[in-house]
Amino acid sequence: MSKKEKKMNNPNEPIVLDIPEEEIWTYRVPGLAAPSIGKKPKHYGLKKVLLALVIIVAVSCSCYFSIRTVQKDTLEYETHWDGGLILSKFSNTGFITELDIDYHQTIEYDSENPDVNTNFKFVKDETQPVTTIREYAFNCDEKLKVVNIGATVTEIDAKSFYSCWALERIEVDENNPNYCDIDGVLYNKDVTEIICYPTNHDYYLSNKYGYSQYDENNNWHEPEGEEYDAYKLAVCNYVLPSTVTKIGDLAFNYAFIKELYVPEGLKSIGTLGLFEMTSLEHIYSYKTDKEVMNTAFTSREDLGEVYLSLPEGLEYIGSDAFSYNQSMTYMYIPDSVTHIGHHAFWDTCFKQDGELHAVTELNVARDEAAFKDVETGDQWRPVYEFLLFFKSIPVNYGAERQALN
Repeated sequence: MSKKEKKMNNPNEPIVLDIPEEEIWTYRVPGLAAPSIGKKPKHYGLKKVLLALVIIVAVSCSCYFSIRTVQKDTLEYETHWDGGLILSKFSNTGFITELDIDYHQTIEYDSENPDVNTNFKFVKDETQPVTTIREYAFNCDEKLKVVNIGATVTEIDAKSFYSCWALERIEVDENNPNYCDIDGVLYNKDVTEIICYPTNHDYYLSNKYGYSQYDENNNWHEPEGEEYDAYKLAVCNYVLPSTVTKIGDLAFNYAFIKELYVPEGLKSIGTLGLFEMTSLEHIYSYKTDKEVMNTAFTSREDLGEVYLSLPEGLEYIGSDAFSYNQSMTYMYIPDSVTHIGHHAFWDTCFKQDGELHAVTELNVARDEAAFKDVETGDQWRPVYEFLLFFKSIPVNYGAERQALN
């Protein structure tokens, strides 16, 4: 047959094997059963029913154990060397907005109550006190609003409440030996260290002072016009007590604060201490002979002598202490600072339309020769794009502090 004849063959014509029907199975592979073309396998119905039953049982078991896991693992504990319990992990069921941390707890569900917000309760075992809250125990929780810390808790890791986006308040039992709170903000007992300013604390303050405003989509907005100034003073300004000497690691992470007032006695700002406070515009220091324990801002006169930027006497600035704070426009580093960690001011400036914005230079009290004695980490200064390279912002050595407006 020519190539042309092959090409002209009708592709739809059936192909017929020239093998006698009585001999067709002589061509099969030895031991291979004849195919059941067009025929149902033996016991097909029974096998189908059995397969369906296996699938139903498997799905049921999966659902059962998933529910049991959620119920069992909402609160995970380990035993501390002192005999108490370590709260190592909290996995929110999605409906827990307030939690006590004092004793071992389990959750019991009411199967007859269809309301997922109320169909459960916590059951405490007061023979098993919780003494420690581990790092990242509440990491990235999006529902929890209030944490009540009991008198039994004696150790809280600085990273325990990292990225708790809905957290408004941390309340501490007055009998706790190591910790206290001031209006829902966590401090150590003698108020020398701030440990955690809850990420959503401004929401609590907005409700407290009557500034909550919602649109038709239930999104909250800042007040506008004449009301804004009063709102900013009550909600967006914060005063650290005069007794505070340390801002702890991650203490203010993601906090919504526009103006922060710190005492001149502050010695240390921990790692990520004021990390990504994207609304922070100014840091003021105050010097006073009076004890200041009211964290609500009233006036500068009530704080004594107030000046712009970091306080005299500050010694330690931790790594990433001010990273990503792009609302600031001025930074002054006093002569007393002896350590600046890596990336301490990372990304506190940015370039837009060819111009630098935010912190475009760092003002340093020491002259260039004296500043060489300061221990600095890698890329402690922010950088910006310059031609095909990245360039660090300049340092203004021997600078004088900018006067208040």
